[in-house]
Amino acid sequence: MQAVNEGAGPDYSFGVNIQLPFEQKPNPVLDGNSKSISFKYFFNRKVAFLKESDAVILFPGGFGTLDEAMETFTLLQTGKRNPMPLLLFDEPGGTYWHQWVRFLKNEMLAKGYISKSDLKLFENVDEADDVLKRINRFYRRYHSLRYIDNQLLIRLNSDIDESVIKQLKLSFSDILRPNGDIYLSGPLPVEINEPDILHLPRLIVDFNRIDFGRLKELIDAINLR
Repeated sequence: MQAVNEGAGPDYSFGVNIQLPFEQKPNPVLDGNSKSISFKYFFNRKVAFLKESDAVILFPGGFGTLDEAMETFTLLQTGKRNPMPLLLFDEPGGTYWHQWVRFLKNEMLAKGYISKSDLKLFENVDEADDVLKRINRFYRRYHSLRYIDNQLLIRLNSDIDESVIKQLKLSFSDILRPNGDIYLSGPLPVEINEPDILHLPRLIVDFNRIDFGRLKELIDAINLR
């Protein structure tokens, strides 16, 4: 958290501290600042943390780090949090997250506790420049999404060709509802309360709201085209 506050500066960031009887205290960048918020309970802190995040980078740490990691994984896996870059950062040659991912594959995936597509919710990185590249890549064309009735509306920063949409429909037919479709659209009437983004092109996706790892792959594919 301190690294984020140092990078963005106190004018462009806020801190979410936790009240503990030992160890924990506000980081020095925001100590005494009204933008440093202290929470009594971990779950409140994680809600605020994830609600305002556009990407999450996890560094090696203790139980608190793993608690935040699993909360993030669970919310992304179940669609309670919209897709975003989730990056597991090891120093070059480090083993912390690589060992953890090995456990996911050898125990959880092998025994059917998670799906193969769940492994697409995150990426391993070991270079700071690579972190920036992957975050920027995720938002290259993808802007945001919203569920309207039974449809998923994906807003785009730039137009996408019809031939690409046809290919996406073939490649991701497994996550569409029966007889579902993927097609271009303008803003829908219920979006009138978001005037700043009404100009953006949109994709309507008849998403089954089950395979969120595959949804992340769909967004990655949109950004690569």
